[in-house]
Amino acid sequence: MIYLDNSATTKCSPAAIEAMKKTLETDFGNPSSLHGMGVSAEQYLRDTRAAIAKSLHVKDKEIIFTSGGTEANNLGLTGTALAYRRSGMHIITTPIEHPSVKNTLNFLKEAHGYEIEVLPVDRYGIIDLRSLSAAIREDTILVTIMHVNNEIGTIEPIAEAGSIIKQKNPGTQFFVDAVQSYGKLPINPGKMNIDLLSASGHKIHGPKGSGFLYKGEKVKYLPLIYGGGQEWGLRSGTENVPAIAGLGAAVEETAGHICHPERSEGSLRQSFINKISKIEGVTVNGPTDPQNAAPHIISVSVEDVRSEVLLHALEDEGIYVSAGSACSSHKRAPSDTLSAIGLSKSLLECTIRLSMSVNTTEEEMDEAAEKMEKLIPRLRRYTRK
Repeated sequence: MIYLDNSATTKCSPAAIEAMKKTLETDFGNPSSLHGMGVSAEQYLRDTRAAIAKSLHVKDKEIIFTSGGTEANNLGLTGTALAYRRSGMHIITTPIEHPSVKNTLNFLKEAHGYEIEVLPVDRYGIIDLRSLSAAIREDTILVTIMHVNNEIGTIEPIAEAGSIIKQKNPGTQFFVDAVQSYGKLPINPGKMNIDLLSASGHKIHGPKGSGFLYKGEKVKYLPLIYGGGQEWGLRSGTENVPAIAGLGAAVEETAGHICHPERSEGSLRQSFINKISKIEGVTVNGPTDPQNAAPHIISVSVEDVRSEVLLHALEDEGIYVSAGSACSSHKRAPSDTLSAIGLSKSLLECTIRLSMSVNTTEEEMDEAAEKMEKLIPRLRRYTRK
């Protein structure tokens, strides 16, 4: 099996599994309990929070545990927008955001009357910083830009955007969806002027149902979940200790990968692109240069071969990819991201995504390229008939 759908989810690491197992079998207390079992459970929260904070160079108390990236995006955007409502109702975003961002902003617009302004992107999916600067107003309370696009792997100029935002309006909060970049690219909210940031555990070999929201201590925030006051009253409910323990183990392992860029998937990505670009009718979407392209995501459009057809043909060969992103692959509507970068209508339904992890090998990528080289001409002949 060659698994190339790691942007959808990664395989849980042995260390993460072991940490979860321990909290399910022995350290299973409620972290809010005052007895020894509760204290032992709470220590997992402390350790994971500290590991995340260290990886981002932020304070422990600025990390809020969530059930994943979607919840972190919902809580961060809605809680912040409502808290700053008296300062303005203008929010800036991009056309290539994840559905959990896009649909949350639609809710804020339809239910609460916020004005949502969408910035343009170029054919590589990169935002126009001049447009961003021009769009920021006195009543702009929030700008949300994803760090790495989940479909085509574009790395947005987050540091430059953050600098522009704070220069134009220091009161504007900057939210970054880092689900596809956390654990893969260096992130420093302080240096990048990021006020809020979301991440998910199952994208970095942690368990599903784990994630966090970074919220700078000076950012005003209105809680959306009320109860026993866990997470400093910002996200009540008994913490999912097994998931958080697994997340902590994954973060500890991932931090070492970030510090050693020579171990990244970037060279495998470039080698694969060089091979498949020689196949007739195959194009790579998004940027191809390392500066603007995430090392682990490759979007490929194949003329005259529908994505589902190629996906299942590769699956028959033991190679697992996705048709777009996992969050939209079951929907028949065209991808907003692919539409935003100007992909032709004929290619919108002929695009697949391959995504690697630290476990992906050169041999696996070479085999995937070889299989595609053999399959595509054959599938295209059937389609043209």
